[in-house]
Amino acid sequence: MKKTSTRLADGRELIYYDLRDDAVRDAVDRRPLERTVTTSEVRRDVLLGDSVAIASHRQGRTYHPPADQCPLCPTQGDRLSEIPDSSYDVAVFENRFPSLAGDSGRCEVVCFTSDHDASFAALTEEQAALVLEAWTDRTSELSHLPSVEQVFCFENRGEEIGVTLGHPHGQIYAYPFTTPRTALMLRSLATHKEATGGENLFDSVLERELACERVVLEGEHWVAFVPYSAHWPYEVHLYPKRRVPDLLGLDEAARTEFPKVYLELLRRFDRIFGEGEPPTPYISAWHQAPFGTLEEFEGVSRDDFALHLELFTIRRTSGKLKFLAGSESGMSVFINDVPPERAAERLREVAS
Repeated sequence: MKKTSTRLADGRELIYYDLRDDAVRDAVDRRPLERTVTTSEVRRDVLLGDSVAIASHRQGRTYHPPADQCPLCPTQGDRLSEIPDSSYDVAVFENRFPSLAGDSGRCEVVCFTSDHDASFAALTEEQAALVLEAWTDRTSELSHLPSVEQVFCFENRGEEIGVTLGHPHGQIYAYPFTTPRTALMLRSLATHKEATGGENLFDSVLERELACERVVLEGEHWVAFVPYSAHWPYEVHLYPKRRVPDLLGLDEAARTEFPKVYLELLRRFDRIFGEGEPPTPYISAWHQAPFGTLEEFEGVSRDDFALHLELFTIRRTSGKLKFLAGSESGMSVFINDVPPERAAERLREVAS
């Protein structure tokens, strides 16, 4: 992998990740852009104990442009984009309309391929491995920023999810705090560790899931399963069998196997609802341990956390979506219409 860092016309960082070591990335951003001005602000909710990012400047972000005006495609002639070069393997750049910026963190866009009509599932294993390298490198780099406490790599796929750009891409949010979801896991870890005399909750969960009917796919180094208490109609958790706190902790064997396992999962997701159905909308999210202090979670260290990927769709059946209505949105109590055991069975049925 070759990494090349450069700057866009308004000063934002752009990083190319190339499969070839001899790739030259010296194209200049020719757009007459002014410096990006953001109004991001993080406000603490004292009742719920969580935080909200206020980012009014995002109202003006690019919204469903035609394919020939996609800002994530490479630049071609006079058609200028966020990627000044005429081609790329993987490109990462600072979001022009970030939810978090400056002392409030950082937001980046990850372009998986220059092919506008592709998807992550259509990548080769070599291309998917390069994306994994980019995620890992960005996690490392962002973790050293003084304003960053947790790094979140994710992909939103499909208009139903709220995606406004059709080009295959994901994002990275670098938060200035430990996210509420992660804090809940850390508290559960601490409680379980104390109650069992030191047992790790992630290890216990993984051991239980490996022994049940909800395993979807298993390799030598990774296992994917539908969790016992799945929140979403089709939800899969992907764990390395050797517990590590973040992407940086994966060994070479796990990195080598990941593309094959992950691409198979994504392809199965596209087959859940049968032939002729539109691509399955999904969210794919990496859960990593925070890089900040864990003092409030007594007895828990970063090494107690288990890196894992959560993949789920909001489509519950053909032509019908799972909406977060009163119970989910108002009280955070999910109601799942698809039994996890049946979801796992279906994901096994649609294997390649």
